[in-house]
Amino acid sequence: MADRHEWAFFRSGGVNQVIIKSGSDLARLRELDLKLWMALSMPVRGTEIDPGTASLIDSDGDGKIRPNELIEAAEWACAALADPELLIAGGDGVSLSDIRDERARAGARRLLALLAAPESRALTLADLSAADAVLGESPCNGDGIVRPEAAEDPDLAMAIREILPVVGPAKDRWGKEVLSRARLDAFALEAQRYLAWLDQAVGSGIEAAAYDAVEAVRAKVDDYFARCRLASFDPRAANAVNRAEEDYRAIAPLELSLSSGEIASLPLAIAEGGKPLPLAGAVNPAWADRLADLADRAVRPLLGGDCPTLSEPAWGEILLRLAPYAAWREAEPRTAAAVIPPDRLRFLASDGALARLYDLVELDERMGAELEGLADLERLVRYKRDLARVARNFVNFADFYERGEAAFQAGTLYLDSRACRLCFEVLDEGRHASLAASSGACLVYCDISRPGAAPRRVVAAFTVGDSDGLAAGRNGVFVDRSGLDWDASVTRVVLNPISVRQAFWLPYKKFFRMIEEQVSKRAHAGEDAANERLAGAAGAVATADKASAKIPVALPKKLDLGTIALIGTAVGGVSALAAGIVEALFGLGLWLPVALAGAVFLVSGPSMVLASLKLRRRNVGPILEANGWAINNRALVNIPFGATMTAVAALPVGGVRLLADPFAQKRGGVRRFGAAFVVALAVAAALSVVWLSGALDASLPAALSGAAAFRSIGSLLRGFAP
Repeated sequence: MADRHEWAFFRSGGVNQVIIKSGSDLARLRELDLKLWMALSMPVRGTEIDPGTASLIDSDGDGKIRPNELIEAAEWACAALADPELLIAGGDGVSLSDIRDERARAGARRLLALLAAPESRALTLADLSAADAVLGESPCNGDGIVRPEAAEDPDLAMAIREILPVVGPAKDRWGKEVLSRARLDAFALEAQRYLAWLDQAVGSGIEAAAYDAVEAVRAKVDDYFARCRLASFDPRAANAVNRAEEDYRAIAPLELSLSSGEIASLPLAIAEGGKPLPLAGAVNPAWADRLADLADRAVRPLLGGDCPTLSEPAWGEILLRLAPYAAWREAEPRTAAAVIPPDRLRFLASDGALARLYDLVELDERMGAELEGLADLERLVRYKRDLARVARNFVNFADFYERGEAAFQAGTLYLDSRACRLCFEVLDEGRHASLAASSGACLVYCDISRPGAAPRRVVAAFTVGDSDGLAAGRNGVFVDRSGLDWDASVTRVVLNPISVRQAFWLPYKKFFRMIEEQVSKRAHAGEDAANERLAGAAGAVATADKASAKIPVALPKKLDLGTIALIGTAVGGVSALAAGIVEALFGLGLWLPVALAGAVFLVSGPSMVLASLKLRRRNVGPILEANGWAINNRALVNIPFGATMTAVAALPVGGVRLLADPFAQKRGGVRRFGAAFVVALAVAAALSVVWLSGALDASLPAALSGAAAFRSIGSLLRGFAP
């Protein structure tokens, strides 16, 4: 209990979030209940965290950072640094005195030696990159694999170059061909197998030459003797096995040569029952040279004497004598070591040559501890710079709620006189379609492009203003976190409430929009009717010479008494309604403004209440989930916080505005009269309210009091009622 870590929390985004303010907090992350973490999984790609650092934290390489991986990284970094508070301070640089881990210290010393720098120098990622370039050019660099240049003896370097094609060259991280211990083991095994096969050789050089000559014509000789046996079996087959004259006519028009496939496909000679194969003379010209070679290298040496022909029994005897040698040849190992001459291969596979090569590999492997130390040093430098930031975007969302610059924010979208900072890169469009809309935010999807860069897609959450100017097809500018600007084109808009102010005006906008639509429909209908009348008049004018001179005149209809009574009843009803409304309103006295405000609230209130409820639940969690995050708690963007995420165009403080507009709409006399009339009407209405409320009764005669005037107006309006 005495060693229990005391955690501090802050409340933001609607949830309690842990405060990470010290290296001790990072070192004790394992003790923090996972239910209090803001996220349980974070993708390696698609954030502003350096992918190199994120990949190091992602120890299993599955593309996701999970709590146990972040805990292990924090514990290692705190143990490797002399002061864990350096993780909170951040910064791209670690000095030798800051390092506690011995292997990382060895790497730091190695790096300082490569850079010829003093021990007090802070080592950065740029220094590690420079050292990596130096190591890439060094023959022995500690990676456990050697290049031909690593051998000072030219014969040993030549041996490495000869071995590399046999086992297939490996490549180091600098892309150069090298020989590793595993590949050297593979070469020794292949060489021993091939040399053992050579040591089992049977026969002599005569059998070797005869075997090659026999194999060159074996299939065609077997084909010839098979045709002869078929002709001996049935004389009627003699013509068929020797090919018909039409076959020769078919190839006669072609441009032939002795290497033509058409000639090579013909039999070796004319087949007859019991006829031996001639080795010269009347033979297929495409095979004449190989038959002569067969006679010189196989028939005469193995059978003896001058043999101008080869019988089928003699052919069988040759194959029988070559059978042991053929079996040995067929057992030849399939290895690239065969390309090396046997004597040279025996030297390379000897204990002396292999021992020198293994010594060279071992020398490079002994330097590997320093290379591993450089890898640990790079890991430590990256963690010192980025680990606390990862925690502030994973364990809590402090960077988001305190600075407004979370790792998942991709940049700023400038569109519709607004700058929207709450932008996310779209990594999976399918998941966005099913999840992002449930965030409750007004989302604008944009395709962004920039010369020389791959196109991307982002989604921006608009949190201030209204959605009137947001529509697919509009263009804007997106500025990423590195300051590069991209062309942005809106592809889709997911409409949700943006602000309470928008909700207040929404019913009136809908009402006036409906009026505009109805007026537009009536105008179009009137225009169509007018066009029809004009067309009729034009047709009448065009045919006036054919029409009758006597045109009947339509007399106007007279209104009957029923119509007049109906009109009077309608006027009376409207007057009674107006009298009731006026009597009810002015009967409120000084409470009239409150009544008007109540009427406005009845119209706009429901819309404002619903919008307020939705805005209180606005959450970026579903948007992050669509990008592969696992959000553990709500990440709310309420109204006050949302106001900081979107900036509306405004004149700068201290800016001078010139009110004179040379292109302003000119006001005519009618417009000036209308403005004056509206002002006078407003003043009269205000005075009437004050008068009718009775506020001036003390200074007016009883006949002119507000109550008397109110009764007179009511009586006048009731007089129009039926």
